[in-house]
Amino acid sequence: MTASRSTSAIPIKTGNIFKRGFDLIIAVLLMIVTSPFWLVAIIGIKLTSPGPVFYIALRVGQGGGTFPMAKFRSMHVSDEAGSAITAPSDSRIFPFGAFMRASKIDEMPQLLNILAGHLSFVGPRPEDPGIVERHYDAEMREALAYVPGLTSVGAIHYMQHFADNVSAADTEQSYAENILRHKLQLEIEYARQATLLSDIGVMLKTGVLVIGGYLGRLMSLNRHE
Repeated sequence: MTASRSTSAIPIKTGNIFKRGFDLIIAVLLMIVTSPFWLVAIIGIKLTSPGPVFYIALRVGQGGGTFPMAKFRSMHVSDEAGSAITAPSDSRIFPFGAFMRASKIDEMPQLLNILAGHLSFVGPRPEDPGIVERHYDAEMREALAYVPGLTSVGAIHYMQHFADNVSAADTEQSYAENILRHKLQLEIEYARQATLLSDIGVMLKTGVLVIGGYLGRLMSLNRHE
């Protein structure tokens, strides 16, 4: 069963007007505040890797249908096709792309997806259609009832445990076996009782983890110089 065919079997949860209003206001404000980083990303990509600035990836959204999710391109064009799950050491990533991924600058164009209504700030992270088709069972598909998010409690778990549980030799299979089910269980449990305040807490925790992780990498690099 493909992701697109499963739409009718998934009971879509109706949205919260306050959550949607919050998403729109914060997305617009963040696009204004982060505009210098967009400029840095665009110039950096153009100077360091031939090809388009943006990478458009199909992801499975609410109800099981797909949508185009935007990112700043961080991998070489000729090698973009490959595993749906990318390890940090993946040879497809060019150096400036690695910086964008570590700092999460590559995710900033997803603010456009929030404005379009494809994403919320907090919700189950959307997966590649192939991951959904190959690895989701009926229990895991409950996550598709909710609007997917830019971040989630599952994404936080993923960031904290990726290195110990996902093998660079077989990223998709190890991700599916060691991360995916637990990540989705966390996201479904959270989504069932989420509030605007709890969403703000998830966003803040994500920000702390991203900043802390990036600073930790810089300190590690300095120690090895």
